[in-house]
Amino acid sequence: MRLFSLSEQQSSGPCTDGVTSVQQTELDIKQITPGDVCSPACTILKTPVVLKEAKLQIVVESHITLNPAATEIKRVKKNVFLDQVKLVPVKLEKVEDNLFKVKKAKLFVAGHIRKNIEYASSSCNGALQDRIADVKFSGFAEIKDFLTHPLLSTTKSFETNFVDDTGLNARLDKAFFQNFVQYNEQPFGELVSADFFELDFSPIATTPEGTFGSLTEKIVLDLTLKVLQIQQIKVMGTQVSASIPSWTPTPSCS
Repeated sequence: MRLFSLSEQQSSGPCTDGVTSVQQTELDIKQITPGDVCSPACTILKTPVVLKEAKLQIVVESHITLNPAATEIKRVKKNVFLDQVKLVPVKLEKVEDNLFKVKKAKLFVAGHIRKNIEYASSSCNGALQDRIADVKFSGFAEIKDFLTHPLLSTTKSFETNFVDDTGLNARLDKAFFQNFVQYNEQPFGELVSADFFELDFSPIATTPEGTFGSLTEKIVLDLTLKVLQIQQIKVMGTQVSASIPSWTPTPSCS
């Protein structure tokens, strides 16, 4: 099997002065099959796990000023930026002593739509004007059906108090404390796609040659995102190693 073949032709002329080229040599490629180490094998991976992939519909109305005033909107380009994706558990189910899985949660989402508006002004031969505006949005949704349940561990606190030598009074100057703190992986979001449906119009009716200094926009955004959490996953498979060509030392001749 050949990897590639590249040949270059030399041409003479004033544009080739000081230019050198080298014709490439054809190379052979051989298939290397990884070798088995242990079969079967159990491996524990720590990797992002998809908790939920959801489509959220966001409806927002915005008012944007235009300076100089516009006579015609030519084009509007849009992109979405997520500033916040936070998962707040509202229902937990115990799995182990201090481990719980989330059965229901509220998903808080906030961000903005970056709009690039190109429009024509009243000048007959004027250049296209450009207006960049950020339209903010925020909201929440309830999640019940998880693809994989988020896992959370709890924090425990323990306190012991004492009495004095008479056994009649509490000792306020002596106490025993024990705290167990479990640090959890924070669920996070990932932007997948955005589908825009938009109506732009002047809030004041104008004549065909008239101008308008503000723009009203009604936007319906279908936002698809993934909610993930880094978890430990047990994987059954076959361990493999990179194949290394065998080598036998050759004694040197004296």
